[in-house]
Amino acid sequence: MATDPTTQYWYNSRTGEVEQGLVSPAADRVGPFETREEAAHAMDKLRENAERWAREDAEND
Repeated sequence: MATDPTTQYWYNSRTGEVEQGLVSPAADRVGPFETREEAAHAMDKLRENAERWAREDAEND
């Protein structure tokens, strides 16, 4: 069963704020996250993912 997006947390990349539910336009939201804490560290997670994918791409070349 899918989790209700109105109870999940989102990081607003425009304002830098954590929001619960579908408050902002989709273009400004990163997520969903299960906790406010996870959403607060969204940019760290995105950076980690980008670095990992870049390493994997370099290894596959």
